[in-house]
Amino acid sequence: MTGIEQLAEWVGDGGVVVLSGAGISTESGIPDYRGPTGTARRATPMTYQAFTGDPAARRRYWARSHLGWRTIGGARPNGGHRAVARLQALARVDGIITQNVDGLHQAGGAHGVVELHGNLARIVCLGCGALTAREEHSARLDAANPGFAAAVTRINPDGDVDIDDEALGGFAVVDCVSCGGLLKPDVVYFGETVPAARVSRAFGLVAGARTLLVLGSSLTVMSGRRFVVRAARDGVRVAIVNQGVTRGAPYADLTVDAALGEVLPDLVGRVERAAVPG
Repeated sequence: MTGIEQLAEWVGDGGVVVLSGAGISTESGIPDYRGPTGTARRATPMTYQAFTGDPAARRRYWARSHLGWRTIGGARPNGGHRAVARLQALARVDGIITQNVDGLHQAGGAHGVVELHGNLARIVCLGCGALTAREEHSARLDAANPGFAAAVTRINPDGDVDIDDEALGGFAVVDCVSCGGLLKPDVVYFGETVPAARVSRAFGLVAGARTLLVLGSSLTVMSGRRFVVRAARDGVRVAIVNQGVTRGAPYADLTVDAALGEVLPDLVGRVERAAVPG
């Protein structure tokens, strides 16, 4: 039995919880850090401490993120996202946990997604907690920085881009219209922790799963790998579909090294055919 045949059998059994990483979004034009489309990043990702404590770092981040949103915000779900949503509609997938901040699972038709690291489409005020849509915030930044543009040398999966500091000029940051507080994308930065309730919900899904299906994650950081470790410890089957090396391999019952945009639509077709009587 091939890996995809075994995977189709397990998914056909139902009780699947998906854990997705950046690799599922690469075919939507969003690169990953460590997979085949990823490139080594020249700068350390923004930390919460730098964002809140250094006005210059905050201005630099918002300039880069504002340009990056033009790509992230315009990305569309690919066949992998739609396949996961279809398996959920077929009642084979009971839950979806994602490490991504692009919202593409929901755009592809999925629901009830646990967004471990938040969503770039939301902006939160660190003062009063008010949430606003990214489109509204982008319009305010456009108004405050008419004609702002810079040559983008690299886009990163967390939504910002690499540009020369000289291009920042006098980029103006805007604050909360309600209280004047600092605004931040509603995502988890380095130096922050994933909210406990979110982690608890994810662990609950894993505990009730028959199979944990990891899609497009190298599982390099513990934020995602801990769910694989827990699943293996508790006797939940672990299947990983990823291009390249994954640190989850020692815990996996099945690994498939292949492009998700090819494997997942094929997987859906196999599950649907198996469900047809006769």
